[in-house]
Amino acid sequence: MSGPSRRAVFLDKDGTLVDDVPYNVDPDRIRLAQGAAEALPRLKGMGFRLIVVSNQSGVARGMFEEEALGPVMQRLQELTTALGAPLDGFYYCPHHPQGSVDRYVLACDCRKPAPGMILRAAAEHGVDTAASWLVGDILDDVEAGRRAGCRAVLIDNGNETEWVRSPIRTPDVVAAGLDDAARRIAAAVEADSQGSGGRS
Repeated sequence: MSGPSRRAVFLDKDGTLVDDVPYNVDPDRIRLAQGAAEALPRLKGMGFRLIVVSNQSGVARGMFEEEALGPVMQRLQELTTALGAPLDGFYYCPHHPQGSVDRYVLACDCRKPAPGMILRAAAEHGVDTAASWLVGDILDDVEAGRRAGCRAVLIDNGNETEWVRSPIRTPDVVAAGLDDAARRIAAAVEADSQGSGGRS
């Protein structure tokens, strides 16, 4: 079976890892979501790699340059490192089919609910998606995770408003926040371990 070093928690960024400030690229306005201080060290301590997968259509919409995401990534790394749980990767999709910046206007395989970002991150980090989880705040996140072969947690914080359901958009777990998500993932890992006779 997959050892801890081969599993990851893929985290949506806005509304999941950080407070949702639409189209924000100002590092000074980035705040980790409530529960992150408990959740991230818990997940890291269980051997999960922490990898952000984020749609950033503001690039395609001409709201900010792609280069503006560099300082955002740096700030997230500073905040998570201060918790003792540094991120292992940051992946983003700058595309949108109805964007206004020509080179980013396309229907890609990386914009969630497509699984491309997760699959690329898994390949580059040697991650087994079947042993991994996706945590997000809308059903597009859930679908992306499920299509990549992960189990999925929906943080039900009010950000999902359309509720377009299907089997692949049904989360394995619904959580109240990031800390609750981490606790539920921990419980599932413990149950898996007991079901396999304690083998990891």
